[in-house]
Amino acid sequence: MNTEASKKAFQEAQSLIPGGVDSPVRAFKSVGTTPIFITEGKGAYLKDVDGNEYVDYVQSWGPLLFGHRDEAIEAAVIDAVKHGLSFGAPTLSETELAKLVVAFFDSIDKVRFVSSGTEAVMSAIRLARGFTGRDDIVKFTGCYHGHSDALLVEAGSGAATFGNPSSPGVPADFTKHTLLAEYNNIESVKKCFADSDNIACVIIEPIAGNMGLVPADKEFLHELRKVCDEHGALLLFDEVMSGFRASVNGAESITGVKPDMVTLGKVIGGGMPVGAFGARAEIMAMLSPEGPVYQAGTLSGNPVAMAAGYTALTKLKKNARVIAVLNERAKRLVEGMQNAAAKYNIPMQVDTRGSMFGFFFNDKPVKNFNDATKSDADLFAKFHAGMLDKGYYFACSLYETGFISTAITDEMIENTIQASDEVFKEITNAG
Repeated sequence: MNTEASKKAFQEAQSLIPGGVDSPVRAFKSVGTTPIFITEGKGAYLKDVDGNEYVDYVQSWGPLLFGHRDEAIEAAVIDAVKHGLSFGAPTLSETELAKLVVAFFDSIDKVRFVSSGTEAVMSAIRLARGFTGRDDIVKFTGCYHGHSDALLVEAGSGAATFGNPSSPGVPADFTKHTLLAEYNNIESVKKCFADSDNIACVIIEPIAGNMGLVPADKEFLHELRKVCDEHGALLLFDEVMSGFRASVNGAESITGVKPDMVTLGKVIGGGMPVGAFGARAEIMAMLSPEGPVYQAGTLSGNPVAMAAGYTALTKLKKNARVIAVLNERAKRLVEGMQNAAAKYNIPMQVDTRGSMFGFFFNDKPVKNFNDATKSDADLFAKFHAGMLDKGYYFACSLYETGFISTAITDEMIENTIQASDEVFKEITNAG
C-alpha cells in the first residue's frame, strides 16, 4: 500500500505542529510508523491522501455510532449552520437535547453541556468538591479522564502510550489531592479512604476504554457504591466514551449501580465536539448561576453541535435495539480474530460492551492497567501495520478501544476476520 503522500503530509505538519498532530495518540508512535492523513469518511470507510480506503474501526474514537456522514445528522448540521455557527446565547436546541439525555439516564435530573470530555470531567469534579465541601478525589490507575492537571496522574490512553503516566507542567500541589486506587480492587479504594477523610468523590470509567477495553466487575462497582455511601463521597461515572455506546441507558443499566454524577461526550455530539455532565437536581443546584460553583463556556451548547447530538440520540431512541445488534457484530469480530490467532498459537484476550470492543495479546485476562501493560506491544504493532496494509483501520495504540458503527456490515466483519488470519500467518512466518 502506497502511503507516500501521508508521509509527506506528516513531515510538513511536524514543522508547524508539535509532533505533527493535535492529539498525541494520532502520531502512531506506539505502532512504530507514521500516521495516515485522512481526506474523507463515508459510512464505514475512511479515505486517505494517497487514495487508499479503510474499513474504520475507530469511528473518530467513538462518536460516530451511525458511521461517517450519516445522512440525517449531516442534514441537521447543514440546516443548523444556515442559521448561524454560534450565538453565545440560549437556544431551544440545548433544551431539546437535554430532555433526551435526562430521559435516558435515571441518575441525571439536570445536565450542563460543555465543549469536550476534558471540560465535562473537570467541571464535574469542581461541582463534587463544591457540593461536599471536600478537596480530595480518588481515581484509578489507567483510567483517563481528560488532560486537566488534577487528573493527569497515572492516566491511560495517550499518556500510557508514551510510558509517561503523569506530565511535566503539572505542579505537585495540583495533584496532591488526587489519590490513586487500582481498578477492580476494592481494598485499594478502602485504603484511600483510610488515608483521607476529605474525599469529595471517586471518579471511574465503569467501562474503561483508555487502557484498552476493561469493564469494571459488577461486584467491584457495588462495593464501590457502598464505600462512597459510608464515607459521604460522591460516585462519578465517567461515560464520555461508553455513554450510548455500551448501552442506551448508561453503565448503571448494565451494572445495577447508580452513580451520583455522570460525564458524557462522544455520541451526544454526533461527531461534533461536545461534552456534558449531569446529576440529581440537588447536586446540580450548586452550579452557577443557580448556585455558587462557577463554570462557564462561550461555545457551550453550540447550536450546530446540539443539532448533531439531538439527531444522533433521536435515531438511537427510535431503534434502541441497534446496540444489541452492534454488540453481536462486535463479538463476532473479536471472537473471530481470537480464533484466528489461536491457529498460530497467539494468545489473545477479547471483550465487548455494546458497540465497543477490545483485545489484548496477552495470555491472561486483563482486569486492570497493570495487567494491560503486560500485553505484547510489539505484536500489536505488527498486527496493526498488517491490518492497515490490508485496508482495516484499528486504533493505533493497544491502550485504546475499538468501535462498531451501523455502517459496518456482517460481510465487512467476516472479511476483517479473514484478513486477521492472513496477518497472523504472516507474523508467524516472519518470526
